[in-house]
Amino acid sequence: MPARPSILIARTVFPEVVDKLRQHFDVETTPAGTVWSAQQLVQRLQGKEGVLTTGSERIDAALLAACPQLKIAANLAVGFNNFDLDAMTAAGVLGTNAPDVLTETTADFGFALLMATARRITESEHYLRAGHWKEWSLDLFAGAEVHGSTLGILGMGRIGQAIARRGALGFGMKVIYHNRSRLPEDKEAAIGARYVDRDTLFAEADHVVLVLPYTPAVHHTVGAAEIARMKPTATLVNIARGGIVDEEALVAALRERRIAAAGLDVFEGEPRINPALLTVPNVVLTPHIASATLPTRMAMAMLAADNLIAYLTEGRALTPLNPEVVGRA
Repeated sequence: MPARPSILIARTVFPEVVDKLRQHFDVETTPAGTVWSAQQLVQRLQGKEGVLTTGSERIDAALLAACPQLKIAANLAVGFNNFDLDAMTAAGVLGTNAPDVLTETTADFGFALLMATARRITESEHYLRAGHWKEWSLDLFAGAEVHGSTLGILGMGRIGQAIARRGALGFGMKVIYHNRSRLPEDKEAAIGARYVDRDTLFAEADHVVLVLPYTPAVHHTVGAAEIARMKPTATLVNIARGGIVDEEALVAALRERRIAAAGLDVFEGEPRINPALLTVPNVVLTPHIASATLPTRMAMAMLAADNLIAYLTEGRALTPLNPEVVGRA
């Protein structure tokens, strides 16, 4: 009887996911709270054919050269900027991600972060908890309108479209968007969205939401110039990836009130946070939790597990990022 494939679960996941994988593989788990360094990850992957990753474990040419038995890396996130897909394809290693299962939950959170930012919820709560609230006043933490305002979405994939639906249908917002490719007219009509160029989006939107995937090409794509085009009453929300926003430029704009507020769920270099962000009151900060409901996080992890099982036991890929690898061996 042939030996069962060995896999690594590179971060702590739900016990149900581990149990499912153990039905098919020899599984090495990772202790709670442990984040492997690049060198440690290489060591853990010796002899492993598969790895279940989050967005933190970098799979690149150096790791692949040191782990020749690796056949698949299954991300439990929809984003995959931790994968060097070209190197993986050259090495014959499949990459998979977890699309669809987190779309609606992430859109819910994106809209929640938009509303918290626009209505100054975090700022006012800190004020209250500090004991500063002594009387009601007409302009006490008066924020920006959400209903009927203009929502600008940069990146119009599944999550962007789900946010657009919430804005247009739920809050009567005028939705404008920019994307690498324009949506078909029927999709635009269904979500009430109008395509504009980037400059127009930043100039016209009352609330800008970033939902574009991270690549080196979009590093700091929202910087001082883009922020300067925004209205002084506008807000900026990032639920995409850290590195898309130039955080130093954003802090300067927030401190000088050149835009009203920002809401950030992702950060460049996370979990390290730019300390300057902690010095400005008009920003809502959350620790990369846009998809964090128990059912959704379970679905993400289970999809990653199903990708490992399908590929290593049947040669099938459920959500492949480089499908040309399938069947190559």
